[in-house]
Amino acid sequence: MDRIKPRKQVYNGMPARDLGSEGWHKPWSGGNGGNCLEAMKLADGRIAVRQSTDPDGPALIYTTDEMTAFIEGAKAGKADFLLS
Repeated sequence: MDRIKPRKQVYNGMPARDLGSEGWHKPWSGGNGGNCLEAMKLADGRIAVRQSTDPDGPALIYTTDEMTAFIEGAKAGKADFLLS
């Protein structure tokens, strides 16, 4: 992912449109009809996440440590309870 330098102060829950339209990537996609998560790596190393079907909606901002913990936990099955 390319690092994007935002034009404004970045904060959790900010409108994703304020981060711009370029630099968003779908890390993966499945057979879910286009309802995907999109992510953007910010200039300071944090990661912004938005819902692809609501690109103007809120962006959630995570540190790389937070994203690493989430991804490793999901790979280890610690989020499987969310699917049942």
